[in-house]
Amino acid sequence: MAFLGIEQSLTGRRWVGPGVEVERSSEMMAQQTDLPRAVCQVLARRGVPVMEARGFLEPKLKELLPDPRSMKDMEVAAARLLEAVRKRDRIAVFADYDVDGGSSAALLLVWLRQMGLAATLYVPDRIDEGYGPNVPAMQDLAARHDLIICVDCGTLSHEPIAAAKGADVIVLDHHLGGETLPDCIAVVNPNRQDESGDLGYLCAAAVVFLMLVEAGRQLRIAGANGPDLMAMLDLVALATVADVAPLVEANRALVRQGLKVMAQRQRPGLVALSDVARMDTAPNSYHLGFLLGPRVNAGGRIGQADLGARLLSTDSASEAEALSERLDALNSERREIENAVRAAAMAQAEERGLDAPLVWAAADGWHPGVVGIVASRLKETANRPAIVIGFDGDEGKGSGRSVSGVDLGASIQRLASEGLLTKGGGHKMAAGLTVMRDQLEPAMARLSDLLAKQGAGQSGPADLKLDGTLMPAAATVDLIEQIEKAGPFGAGAPAPRYALPDLQVRFAKRVGETHLKLSLSDGMSGGLDAIAFGAFDGPLGDRLLNHGGARFHFAGRLEVNSWGGRQSVQLRLEDVAEAN
Repeated sequence: MAFLGIEQSLTGRRWVGPGVEVERSSEMMAQQTDLPRAVCQVLARRGVPVMEARGFLEPKLKELLPDPRSMKDMEVAAARLLEAVRKRDRIAVFADYDVDGGSSAALLLVWLRQMGLAATLYVPDRIDEGYGPNVPAMQDLAARHDLIICVDCGTLSHEPIAAAKGADVIVLDHHLGGETLPDCIAVVNPNRQDESGDLGYLCAAAVVFLMLVEAGRQLRIAGANGPDLMAMLDLVALATVADVAPLVEANRALVRQGLKVMAQRQRPGLVALSDVARMDTAPNSYHLGFLLGPRVNAGGRIGQADLGARLLSTDSASEAEALSERLDALNSERREIENAVRAAAMAQAEERGLDAPLVWAAADGWHPGVVGIVASRLKETANRPAIVIGFDGDEGKGSGRSVSGVDLGASIQRLASEGLLTKGGGHKMAAGLTVMRDQLEPAMARLSDLLAKQGAGQSGPADLKLDGTLMPAAATVDLIEQIEKAGPFGAGAPAPRYALPDLQVRFAKRVGETHLKLSLSDGMSGGLDAIAFGAFDGPLGDRLLNHGGARFHFAGRLEVNSWGGRQSVQLRLEDVAEAN
């Protein structure tokens, strides 16, 4: 049964409320803990037992951080790193070109610098070299270095790592492993096939951090101290959110603590980037995912691949300022390219149909640096795994994004093993692939079948999931702060979304080209401000601007709006339905 009876909202979506079990659990929790019902609804949805509710709201890193030695090769990797420090080895860090790769590289570069070593950074060009280690680069680095550390890549790079003659290689990664591992000193990866998978939710930066934790343990045994690792958690938090790693278990504590570190504004690169992104409040997971992450990524997408890692690792404020301005400009350029590809991909996907287990689009000339973002947009629109591919001649390079509960990386890897893809890999929520033009249709058909078996396509593309109802008077700054304690919110832990039923539009004003600012009222004491971004890109803008005194049900996420030193509650409006 649809929530509030809304089978079709103004945007065509069906509203779905919490299940009976979640409702019962949240009610019991509210009675036994005295926590607000809205907070209990979030905890119940997350499956938090009543007796663990208060502890969940105050996650402690020391209690949630896994033992690094529970991962294979971890002690060996840390010991080789410390040996390199003692021997003053020449070290190279080979990193992926995204935020996770850049943050992982920065963790190592900063740690090594504090230990008195300057390491070489190498980030491959997305277009010229593609993802991960390649033979020429590894041969060149091996000729000039004693140790090469591959971060956020390398698990499937057998040939390039074998080509690194004369140098030791360590891989610190989280992408799905194959049946065999490359021949090197250590492959630390929670998604190796011989791992339990218990830590498979970690991003690469978290794996690097755990390796540095183990290095710190080995240093202490030897009677020495290493750098302050807690001060580096801002980098781990940024990578975790930007790489869409699920905000569960240790990730949740890493991001919570990392946000506190970031708020202290000690890292020049993140300070400069926050300023250029015009962040004027304490950082949260939204800022990491939508303001900072895209800018760090912009270099790897359409500019110079190493800009992000250089920004995150620099200790120079002037260099940070110059790099952040360059990345901001590249991000604006990226948006223009993305918009053109997105419009074409969306039209193609809609023509093919958005209700299949897989939504996909492919065309000549689409920039490989934006296909991942466009895939993410398709996924959000259809609530289906999505693939977007750009062809250069007969070879297409694509990127995919998945939905919760559907392992895209494993399916992509299977297609590669079956010969339908030239190569492919990734993790549960994101993957990359290379496909030849004559294999495109059979590859997508096979991938659709594999994803369907995992349940892709079973939930309606128009479903809007809601956590419950709230009246305007109950939506206070204090309530939002309590709800935030159940966060941080993001992948695997979506921010709560509430319905505010039977309200009138007291005031409506168009803001910019497509946004709508609103003031809502229940006709009694309760009022609430709301903002509907992109309202005039769809049906909401005109209907609410010309409301004619009608009453509506509103749905969205609550946030604290800070302006002029004053805090107020604002509804980030996502959907509206007529109140009959």
